[in-house]
Amino acid sequence: MMEKINSLSAYFKEYENSIEDPENFWSEIAKTFQWQKTWDNTFSWNFNGPDVKWFENAKLNITENIFERNLHTHSEKTAIIWEPNDPNEKSIHISYKELFEKTCQFSNALEANGIKKGDRIIIYMPMIPEAAIAMLASARIGAVHSVVFAGFSSSALADRINDCQAKMVLTSDGNYRGAKNIEVKAVVDEALEKTNTVEKVIVCKRTGSKVQMKTGRDLWWHDVIKNQSLQHKAASLDSEDLLFILYTSGSTGKPKGVVHTTAGYMVYAQYSFLNVFQYEQDDIYWCTADIGWITGHSYIIYGPLLTGATTIMFEGVPTYPHPGRFWEIVDKYKVNQFYTAPTAIRALQAKGLEPILPYKLDSLKVIGSVGEPINEEAWHWYHDNIGKGNCPLVDTWWQTETGGIMISPLAGITPNKPAHASLPLPGVQPVILDAEGNELKGNNVEGNLCIKFPWPSMIRTTYGDHKRCKDTYFSTYPGMYFTGDGVKRDHDGYLRILGRVDDVMNVSGHRLGTAEVENAINEHSSVIESAVVGYPHEIKGQGIYAYVICNKNGQTKSDLIKEIIATVSKIIGPIAKPDKVQIVSGLPKTRSGKIMRRILRKVASKDFSNLGDTSTLLNPDVVEEIIEGANI
Repeated sequence: MMEKINSLSAYFKEYENSIEDPENFWSEIAKTFQWQKTWDNTFSWNFNGPDVKWFENAKLNITENIFERNLHTHSEKTAIIWEPNDPNEKSIHISYKELFEKTCQFSNALEANGIKKGDRIIIYMPMIPEAAIAMLASARIGAVHSVVFAGFSSSALADRINDCQAKMVLTSDGNYRGAKNIEVKAVVDEALEKTNTVEKVIVCKRTGSKVQMKTGRDLWWHDVIKNQSLQHKAASLDSEDLLFILYTSGSTGKPKGVVHTTAGYMVYAQYSFLNVFQYEQDDIYWCTADIGWITGHSYIIYGPLLTGATTIMFEGVPTYPHPGRFWEIVDKYKVNQFYTAPTAIRALQAKGLEPILPYKLDSLKVIGSVGEPINEEAWHWYHDNIGKGNCPLVDTWWQTETGGIMISPLAGITPNKPAHASLPLPGVQPVILDAEGNELKGNNVEGNLCIKFPWPSMIRTTYGDHKRCKDTYFSTYPGMYFTGDGVKRDHDGYLRILGRVDDVMNVSGHRLGTAEVENAINEHSSVIESAVVGYPHEIKGQGIYAYVICNKNGQTKSDLIKEIIATVSKIIGPIAKPDKVQIVSGLPKTRSGKIMRRILRKVASKDFSNLGDTSTLLNPDVVEEIIEGANI
């Protein structure tokens, strides 16, 4: 078994080893896994490509490392606890043995329906056990899964199906989310009108909603698993074979498919999970994310299950049927590690302390934060009221592209400092660069966060467009992976993440490119042009502020704004709805036609100081007008 770091001195020693001799360091960790064939070379890399390979020419299957590697010791142990949206509905406990059999059964069903190694499968499902089974079965047969958050619109889903040329979609009839019963299959049907690669759709029954089933294409989950064997021999995958594609928003409108491969991702997912959360074998671990995001992949499914942990999947939302729902679940299952987003923390903080009072929360050993930088006020509220002042708080920084946690305290080992991600994990080499690309060494410095050396779970490419991967992550500072985040190293050498420095907004922990939202707004027939920026939002961290030039065509301003918001919701999904829409006569542009977003960001943040010299703009008068409009 993999040994975890157990003291601060052990962390410093391990970190030093990982930098001085990364080859030996990662080889030793990788030896704790089950391989069909071991590697010829630990890693090779060239960030100019980028071309990165880990555990070269090794053969493996990640699900053998979840099941076959561990079943002899904990086949009866609970792998997944599923907690439904409605607390009156019965929860489900699935043991490792049951999960293995269900994975094998569905693997056989996928193969029986024409899925082969390398085929892409879209998973568009609520947080139900079948979603986890779908991911694992896909990995077992060597297919590539791409999970799409079930709140995305049909257009967003169609874009992703088309980009990865998916052969199959796995979905459900509907989705219970709080008081809502959301139609899921209908969204898939609409999306498939704009695609031509999908041959089969498998539908899991969850809500009992009436759905249209297309003959020859659509099948029920319960029918396809009927009579399928509970045994399945795992496919042999190369270390660099694709495991999954996960789409993320970038600074251009088109979502990009971040590619993660098998071996490196596996090794890092377990290593980071075990060490950050300091997981013990009988602990109950709960991450509240959705599997549609990277957090759900790495720290609900793969990281915990590779470790043999008991992981909770929660279908619902933090405030339904009451704002104490999270804390009710923590007490119900005696949760030891609890991992959630600052947005959820701030939303619950706004409800006051009353919803917490009925609950003991005395089982908690570790609390964690993920998705965006946590502000100090929320950090203290969470630490004092949920962790009762004696739980270490792991404020984790990482990205879809990094595959796993990169900078974080190790629970109970790294001294906590409010709102600081603190220190890098072993094997992670962060650097701070100024705008010109000079490294800022020592303490009390602030700049752009880059990583100068590869780590096993890093992005390999963007699906179908390697140039985009290079342009986005490896071109700004040659020889470095550019994170797009600002960072400060304080007087103690601790790192504090300052948020995005590019045209990407972090809304409730979800990255949205400004261009993607603008493209959606511009689809409205009355819109001439738009510019979108992020601004500080007390719950979401960042809100979306849209400046829009329109032909009013006899419509009132408020009707236009409602329609614009509805258009974005329809094209991308409710997650991308602008919080504020300001109708303007023009946008501040340079003489070459570039929109001065810096000015728009300042106005949106109600910071009217230091707007700079606006007289050189093409239309300087418009700035005053925008300021006036923002103050209304």
